[in-house]
Amino acid sequence: MKIEDLYSLYTEHFLVDTDTRKIRENSVFFALKGENFNGNKFAKQALENGAKYCVIDEEEYNVDDRFILVDDVLKTLQALSNYHRRQLKAPIVALTGSNGKTTTKELINAVLSKKYKTYATKGNLNNHIGVPLTLLSMTLDTEIGIVEMGANHHNEIAFLSNIAEPDFGYITNFGKAHLEGFGSVDGVIQAKSELYDFIESKSRKVFVNPNDPIQIKKTEAIDRVLFSNEISFVEANPNVSLNYAGEKVESNLIGSYNYNNIVAAITIGEYFSVNKTDIISAIKSYSSNNNRSQVITKGSNEIILDAYNANPTSMEAALSNFNNINSEKKKVVILGDMFELGNDSELEHQNIANLVDSLSLNSKFLVGSNFNQISFNGILFENFNVLSDYLKDNSIENSLILIKGSRGMALERLVDLF
Repeated sequence: MKIEDLYSLYTEHFLVDTDTRKIRENSVFFALKGENFNGNKFAKQALENGAKYCVIDEEEYNVDDRFILVDDVLKTLQALSNYHRRQLKAPIVALTGSNGKTTTKELINAVLSKKYKTYATKGNLNNHIGVPLTLLSMTLDTEIGIVEMGANHHNEIAFLSNIAEPDFGYITNFGKAHLEGFGSVDGVIQAKSELYDFIESKSRKVFVNPNDPIQIKKTEAIDRVLFSNEISFVEANPNVSLNYAGEKVESNLIGSYNYNNIVAAITIGEYFSVNKTDIISAIKSYSSNNNRSQVITKGSNEIILDAYNANPTSMEAALSNFNNINSEKKKVVILGDMFELGNDSELEHQNIANLVDSLSLNSKFLVGSNFNQISFNGILFENFNVLSDYLKDNSIENSLILIKGSRGMALERLVDLF
């Protein structure tokens, strides 16, 4: 089947599904494959659950005209999403970076949705499957699309850019993330800058933090919009406050590292002519509820939960911010392993341990097999269960607690122990 014909079936309801447990009525089901599953085997079930068509790539499951046999389901999904993107009249804003992508994406969406009908990446569906699904979730009356792009190897951002064909690009920062795949920080810069390469090749536009010399250098030849100069930092104690449009604006986000994320959203909002009053309202009302920089009160404790992800750059930023918070409570740090650091893992974990040791803290705990390979003046725990048992027997009270670790550590489980 030609992609144009498949697109005609898709536009009957503009619904695409890939999980038989979450089938929507009249959707097109794409039978994706993974290391441990084969979606072709569930195509019939998808129809029974409400799908109208199933895209498959194994002949034995091609039972009737509701099944659409293609050479490769994933490539077909990607091709369909790119075809759909070309039918959309909405400009696409794409963003990537080592830290802050999801929070920035949500802030941009909060601001732009004050004036436009927007659609933004849900959660962190930002890879070779998530980006196509994001595009296919946009309808012809979407006015602005916001697409988050993630990567842990070279050429992934270039690939995703060719699918989404963004009109605007933004890179949050270059940090020590996914070093195992990128090889070095220089590798990170090269890989993330594939978004810049695409924007430049199409003579499109980027938003740039003027205080980041690397980004300024990388975008010299690109049509760019620099951060608004009407904004200034006030404090992060712990919530980020800033001056904007003659008003002190206090956000619900903690950590000075979120300041640039907010400024990016304001700058993009201004570019798209969102009223400043609406921009301020969006910034004030946005709250993170996805284990990113959440402040949670449990009994006599205040918990800063930042357990969605971690890398050396974000760890350093979180610790620096935590150290600068004025609090009468005792200060406690609980950090979990950082993943995908390759040969730099031991060095980077030792650097974070040294930083923790240098801070004035009442208690400091490190957990995970990587942290257990280094020297540390606090308490080391081999895994989550050992730490959990310790906290059950040694209660922490009247404390300000920072919890941060990579997603695989799932340290948000600690909240129930306080």
